[in-house]
Amino acid sequence: MRAVRWHTDNPWVLLYIQRWLTAPIQREDGTIEGREKGTPQGGVVSALLANLFMHYAFDSWMVRNHADKPFERYADDGVVHCKQEAEAERLKADLVARFAACGLELHPNKTRNAYCKDDDRRKSYPNTSFDFLGYTFRPRRSKSKHGKYFINFTPAVSPSAQKAMRQRVHDWRLHLKPDRSIEDLSRMINPILRGWIHYYAAYYKSELYGVLRYVNWVLTHWAQRKYKKLARHRRRAEHWRGRLARRQPELFTHWQMGILPAAE
Repeated sequence: MRAVRWHTDNPWVLLYIQRWLTAPIQREDGTIEGREKGTPQGGVVSALLANLFMHYAFDSWMVRNHADKPFERYADDGVVHCKQEAEAERLKADLVARFAACGLELHPNKTRNAYCKDDDRRKSYPNTSFDFLGYTFRPRRSKSKHGKYFINFTPAVSPSAQKAMRQRVHDWRLHLKPDRSIEDLSRMINPILRGWIHYYAAYYKSELYGVLRYVNWVLTHWAQRKYKKLARHRRRAEHWRGRLARRQPELFTHWQMGILPAAE
């Protein structure tokens, strides 16, 4: 969605937001610059104002007008659950009108209906998936506690989130840090890996394994740059890393969950 102007149903909230939006800013050189609207790029209050705005523009409106439809919203991204396609189309039209009245527009490409296809919903629709908060929700083969396989509409880490994590690992440039010890690398990257695993491994964690194996590959590259005897021997470096992982699995968070490299 794209914000064009602000609007709220509460006059006191409106007053405070007006003061925030027009408060002058002070530059690094001490000069004062006045503003008429908007918040500075990266301003700490921007997210707070956006959530206040969306609470009145969307959350409260949904409770008043569509109390029978559960929804989730984070910042300007949201999902609403409907029982029928016609119901979803009516809601979409209502949302277009509501947001237009608040000076907002629905994103033309990201706003769409998705059919939650599984073993109980087997019809064919052009769109059977959607992304939300770094997860892709779509039909997946799952296994029940009784060992029976079935199709379930379930989340897993999205391809775009995987790509972003791989890029983050690449940007660490571990192969340019041969002066560091393996313990140094552990202290540097474990907090990040732990955060990814706690968030993205909550559902269908096997989708995250590719990213974690890429971390193993990067560690192999680091070992080849650090130790001369491994420099020209990728296979030997992989075996060295595998033996280390089995001796000290506590070194890296993903090793502790079983994503171990191969060893001789």
